[in-house]
Amino acid sequence: MDIRSIDMNLLVVFDAMIEHRSVTRAAEAIGLSQPAMSAAVARLRNWFDDPLFVKTGAEMKATPRALALATPVRRVIETVKGEILQRSGFDPQTTDRVFTLLMPDIAEVNFLPKLLAEISKNAPGARIRTVSRSRPAAAEALESGEAELAVGYFPDLHKAGFFRQKLFDSPHVCIVRADHPTVGNKLTMKQYLALSHVVVHPEGREHVFELFLGAQGLKRRVLLELSHFMSLLPVIESSDLIATVPSDLADVCQRYTNIRILDAPIKSPLIAVHQFWHRRFHKDPANVWLRGVIHSLLAAA
Repeated sequence: MDIRSIDMNLLVVFDAMIEHRSVTRAAEAIGLSQPAMSAAVARLRNWFDDPLFVKTGAEMKATPRALALATPVRRVIETVKGEILQRSGFDPQTTDRVFTLLMPDIAEVNFLPKLLAEISKNAPGARIRTVSRSRPAAAEALESGEAELAVGYFPDLHKAGFFRQKLFDSPHVCIVRADHPTVGNKLTMKQYLALSHVVVHPEGREHVFELFLGAQGLKRRVLLELSHFMSLLPVIESSDLIATVPSDLADVCQRYTNIRILDAPIKSPLIAVHQFWHRRFHKDPANVWLRGVIHSLLAAA
């Protein structure tokens, strides 16, 4: 028998006949008219090349062939009901899932403590893993399922096939050590350009502020270039260098080091921080839950 010829509706009819041993009662149980039920039983007989159910007194008795089929048919129906048709769910309290997040080092330092506290409270068996990818490689990581979400600034993910949810905007500010000898509470453009700067160039990720300055035709004296934002903490605290960074990073630096935050003397584009996910996982209950947790923790009020 070719599996392509199998009609699942006929298996439901068969199961009802096994249980009720009557065309009339079986038809009522599954919501068919008696003529439709009789036609379905005829198809079953033709399908299996066996009478299957024979009128004996007031009942339709199952043939040996029908009795042999009863258990596997019921198993198929229960499997379809329980594992295919049932809406998938997610229980954070019982999950042991590993959630993989794609985020730069800024996001790891700034967001993970809050997220870890929330996960520990509401999903005690869950674990968190972070990965870092260049902006072009971020799409592949989400598409393949290597990461559930990307959290941060990922302009390459603003395209078809991906969903995004804005969390907040981060302006650029300047940071210097608290006892900087020449920088007061306000920076002029002349002073800003004359200072020695440290700039971060993460691998595979352009610096938005650098691009903005280039478009304005402005040049700074860059004394040090780093590949990781978090390397700024000891550098700024122990030198007279100045850095221009997103405000959320500046807040982290101030939390852990003795620095001052100043307004930048030039208004630059805001950094829009989003969470991104691929359309394959848009309806995934675990992904939906995680997105809700992150939005509730990080979204601007």
